[in-house]
Amino acid sequence: MSPTDTALLAVLKAARAGVVRARAADRLSHAHDASHYLLEPKAVVVARDTGDVARLLQVSAQQGVPLTFRSGGTSLSGQAGTDGLLVDARQHFQGVEILGDGLRVRVQPGATVRAVNARLARYGRKLGPDPASESACTIGGVVANNSSGMACGTEQNTYRTLESAVLVLPSGNVLDTAEPDAGEQLRALEPDIHAGLLALRDRVRSNADSVATIRRLFSIKNTMGYGVNAFLDHDDPVQLLLRLVVGSEGTLAFVATATFHTVPVQAHAATGLLLFSDLSEATAALPELVAAEFATIELLDATSLRVAQRDPQAGQGLRGLAVRDHAALLVEHQQPTADALADRIAMAGRLFGTLGLQSPGELSRDPAGRSALWHIRKGLYATVAGARPSGTTALLEDIAVPVGNLEPTCRELTILFTRHGYADSVIFGHAKDGNIHFMLNERFDDPALLGRYLAFTDDMVDLVLGLDGTLKAEHGTGRMMAPFVRRQYGDELYDVMRQIKRLLDPSGLLNPGVLLAEDATVHVRHLKSTPTVEAEVDRCVECGYCEPVCPSRDLTTTPRQRIVLRREIVRARQAGDSALADELAADFDYDAVQTCAVDGMCSTACPVHINTGDLTRRLRAEGVGRVAERGWLAAARHWDGASRAAGASLSAAKAMPAPIPTAVTAAARKVLGDDAVPSWSADLPRGGPRRRPFEAEAVVAVYFPACVSTMFGPAAEGRGVQAAFLGLCAQAGVPVRVPEGIASLCCGTPWKSKGLTRGHKAMRDQVMPLLQRATNGGELPVVVDAASCTEGLHTLLADDASLRVLDAVEFVDAMVLPRLDVRRALSSLVVHPTCSSTQLGLNPALLRIAAVVAEKVVVPEDWSCCAFAGDRGLLHPELTASATAAQVRTVAMVDAAAYASLNRTCELGMSRATGRPYRHVLEILAEVTSS
Repeated sequence: MSPTDTALLAVLKAARAGVVRARAADRLSHAHDASHYLLEPKAVVVARDTGDVARLLQVSAQQGVPLTFRSGGTSLSGQAGTDGLLVDARQHFQGVEILGDGLRVRVQPGATVRAVNARLARYGRKLGPDPASESACTIGGVVANNSSGMACGTEQNTYRTLESAVLVLPSGNVLDTAEPDAGEQLRALEPDIHAGLLALRDRVRSNADSVATIRRLFSIKNTMGYGVNAFLDHDDPVQLLLRLVVGSEGTLAFVATATFHTVPVQAHAATGLLLFSDLSEATAALPELVAAEFATIELLDATSLRVAQRDPQAGQGLRGLAVRDHAALLVEHQQPTADALADRIAMAGRLFGTLGLQSPGELSRDPAGRSALWHIRKGLYATVAGARPSGTTALLEDIAVPVGNLEPTCRELTILFTRHGYADSVIFGHAKDGNIHFMLNERFDDPALLGRYLAFTDDMVDLVLGLDGTLKAEHGTGRMMAPFVRRQYGDELYDVMRQIKRLLDPSGLLNPGVLLAEDATVHVRHLKSTPTVEAEVDRCVECGYCEPVCPSRDLTTTPRQRIVLRREIVRARQAGDSALADELAADFDYDAVQTCAVDGMCSTACPVHINTGDLTRRLRAEGVGRVAERGWLAAARHWDGASRAAGASLSAAKAMPAPIPTAVTAAARKVLGDDAVPSWSADLPRGGPRRRPFEAEAVVAVYFPACVSTMFGPAAEGRGVQAAFLGLCAQAGVPVRVPEGIASLCCGTPWKSKGLTRGHKAMRDQVMPLLQRATNGGELPVVVDAASCTEGLHTLLADDASLRVLDAVEFVDAMVLPRLDVRRALSSLVVHPTCSSTQLGLNPALLRIAAVVAEKVVVPEDWSCCAFAGDRGLLHPELTASATAAQVRTVAMVDAAAYASLNRTCELGMSRATGRPYRHVLEILAEVTSS
């Protein structure tokens, strides 16, 4: 770092304005977001509260250093990056407070839309804005971009549903716009802002051309420039300030909390995909579909349909379609009652018959089918981008025109794609609002191709503005369209916007270069190039959808950051900067390899199904020495002795005074490394019993008790899942067998998670023939009593389609539970689903059993993977502590009769984190059904 940077770091640390992170790995991992821009910050600061934010703004002003806030990093137009200070407004700003029985909600900027809606669901309410990225985008970005989405239109977007906010102004002053005397406070704290807003209001209203332009542009979705429609909609300076901050992309103030009016959830919905011969036919049908009051009407062009056909959730009808020039409209009715929906479906059926559809139009209420259609639509951008040629960067444009101009817009765009050589570009979006998206793949490191992009952009701007449209409908202006704000609004309104910026941020240090830019080339500076790295990495579009489900997100890195750091290492080596590459690689070991839980939850959120655990396992394998490889291979061949030795060591440690094993393992970790020696703590149990075979007559399944129960004995309150499962089966009259040789078998997860392929193969070679014999050649299912081991056995036996693997929870739910009598249900039960139960689809069965066990079942809304991950929680306890922090706070407020999960190591992790005794749900079921 330069001396100036060192001095800046000293000032930041002296200001005590948050956690300062300034390693190259920190700066470069945060340089990337979902956009096609790349700016490396001087430092990343994790703000802890509003006071930190105020102090950071003061440091920015004193040092003359630009400052940008980021929460989700899912914005697409380049508004969340900086070469100054990047402030993380996610980690410590995730509060959600329900107000007035869900009619209102107060939210901090780091909470995702999905998290807020999950808390509102019990009240039958949700946020108005409904962006497709709701799983990952945060409230900070929703307000900053004036987000809308598929159904909300312009009536329920952020601007219309935001009630109030707590704002931190560039001066550091804090204003709660909900306070009764907020106007007097604003006048006293910021007299120039108070007076200036009134003057600008009067200036806009007195100019007839300005009024006409505003009314025309804001009659459609429009997030270009500042929301100057506020000057027509509001009189009061506080409301003017609040509405101008909406859509200001972090250039005017920091939104510390936002209070929204919520909207009702329509409990009944029906969805259908209407297929047309071409785009012209699809857009021609829009007036009648809009008049029929469909909640959503989503457009997919022919290329989008071809991409959708590759989605695993695509239906047979879509997969079998020979797509030529076709286009489709994804439509949905949403109603409060089943009868109202039935009426809408009936009317829709009559309408569909008049539209000249290429296949019968039908609306389905089936949740699975509806979910599949929306999965395809919501993941379309990332799926298309993920299939782009290696080395190219994806960028998504976002425009809107009056609905009547949509057909010529789409037609002319297609001509532009051909003219400029953008093959396979897709057009999709919110047809009901005249709002479409289209995607381009480009190599920005080639000057000729950059020139092509510039020429295309100029032609596209002429097209959209010539059809009375806006160059940004819902993604925000960002850097991407900042040079074109003047062309869209004209000189007068552009000058009004410049005055807004000068009034609120006179130093011009809040997110400069975003939304307004005097530099006509800002949209083609700091462009992201994407080097080819490796198969696990190259498909990533850096969308950030993976981040909310990653257990290490608040400790080290997220899947997106792991991938971009791999790219940065390659980029540094290609540039000949071996010192930087080596520094990044050294930090990568702990940040990305050691602290990855390899739980696979990232793949459940990733639109292109990347599992960064696969990358981590390969990197771990490359780092394993010969001695360790041979040791783990020997363990695989002698697993009975190895697993019993592990259990015996825990029993021995438990028998000693706690300081002794604690000190021994701590010393060993110092010598051999934290990633080699587990850390012992007093909350760990004794070892468990050796697994033994069991035979019965007319068995219906083969029981495969997990070896983890040999290594980790049951909780003090229980007898263990193995005894519970066998007892439940006996009680229900469901005979099962435990095969001979079970003590030597394992699901393979210990080797798979460490990338130890030889040991994994050695275990597979033992397990497969034994289970073939035990199941009578696959006639009987194999039942496993730990969810992660169920998943592991699925993987181990992937090459043998004859063997069926079930989890004990789903087996008991289907075969045992109907034959049991509950004698004494508990009053309440807290349930922790796991990453494996989620990926295996076990959670519905888990909750059905829980509902039998207890009168009240609580699943913490912010549950996530505990990151104990076999031995990962023993090697890196800090990982589990970080991953479970939010859930711990929730559980602490619940005084339940029992706590349950469905995986022994996860039970250990949650018990350690919460101080509550978690056990397998089947143990508790056995207790409430036994005599």
